[in-house]
Amino acid sequence: MVAELFGIQHFIYIGISTIIGGGGLFLAYKFAKTEKTQNIILKVLAALLFVAIMTNRLSQVFRYDTVRWYCIIPESFCGMTSLVLSLAVLLGKKDNPVLHFTWLLGIFGGISTVIYATFLDQGPTIFYLPTISGLLHHSLSAMVVVALLMFKQIDITYKKWYYTLFGFTCYLTLGAFMMQTFDLSDAFHIAEPLLPGTPLTAWVMAPMYAGAYAIILIVVEIIKRRKQKTKTPSN
Repeated sequence: MVAELFGIQHFIYIGISTIIGGGGLFLAYKFAKTEKTQNIILKVLAALLFVAIMTNRLSQVFRYDTVRWYCIIPESFCGMTSLVLSLAVLLGKKDNPVLHFTWLLGIFGGISTVIYATFLDQGPTIFYLPTISGLLHHSLSAMVVVALLMFKQIDITYKKWYYTLFGFTCYLTLGAFMMQTFDLSDAFHIAEPLLPGTPLTAWVMAPMYAGAYAIILIVVEIIKRRKQKTKTPSN
């Protein structure tokens, strides 16, 4: 049975991954009360994410007639975010700068790509290694971000907005370098749109992303100030 977008295999994966991922996060929220236990859960999830993204990249290296070692480097926003996010959690401290430019890409890219997985037709079944590893690293990326927010390991604030600008710029710089150095027609959607037939290149998505991020920061700040007011006793 060939895997296809919104086909049986796709729906089965979405269902199983949602049950396992959502159930696991719920149990962690319910029973992981100490910081030590929460850190262990985060490290395990990050380690699984690292294994998933590296498996995906290695599968791309050997996917073609000739070995393409440069494929070990993720050339997409989701792929690079999975790699950077996993390392930031494994090696970095709580609320480190890298988390501030990966969390939104990790959760939005992870969930949206699993739902609209346009790469399902690259193999005969969903268990084709590039396909299943691609689905897994997107799912795990979203799970890691949810766990970070759930365990308060990241403090989303407008005061650190510039980390997102720095991270996005690094992605595009790396993409331009890869396109000039390797046999790649596109990287990070610099030249080709996210969805064929749409204007969604990086140059269009960047301001859209910035606008969405700004709205989120404003909403978060409003919520924080309201909570602060409720905690402050009135005279």
